[in-house]
Amino acid sequence: MEIADWRQKIDGLDEQIVALLNERARAATEIGAIKQKTGANIYEPDREQAVFAHAKQVNSGPLKDEDLIDIYERIMDVMRSLQKRTPQS
Repeated sequence: MEIADWRQKIDGLDEQIVALLNERARAATEIGAIKQKTGANIYEPDREQAVFAHAKQVNSGPLKDEDLIDIYERIMDVMRSLQKRTPQS
């Protein structure tokens, strides 16, 4: 494959990633609404550690676990932000 072919593949993968991130954001928003109704904390460090552990468990590379966790830390930051902005239903 040529560079253009690889870039086209990456574009398609990015479309899937964006769709999955938005699906994850919808789920996080729903969780945020439940947390606000019940008075639960938005930040749950134990849950975040469980998410990181699960991501590492299913990681088959070539990303190193540390790199994957860097990505997930940013995702979790954004999801927490969404939960804080979620109006109560």
